[in-house]
Amino acid sequence: MGIDRSLNDDQTFTYDKSWVQIETMLNKAKEKQNTHYLMMQDGTKSERIYHMRNYKALEGVVKALKWVLGDKTIPHPLE
Repeated sequence: MGIDRSLNDDQTFTYDKSWVQIETMLNKAKEKQNTHYLMMQDGTKSERIYHMRNYKALEGVVKALKWVLGDKTIPHPLE
């Protein structure tokens, strides 16, 4: 399957992020994920579920950013 170049027909993507910006975003995502992990230890059931969902969502963000940076332990970010 090739790259769908039509996605950028209207210049949706700028491709201008630096490696430092991506690494910074990865660190922020990890920090936020850790916060949600700590927050899901206490609180009401609905609060714990909220933090659990956000924790899991950030797990995907962290994995995708690591893949972009070439982490050899992440062969495919969707698996």
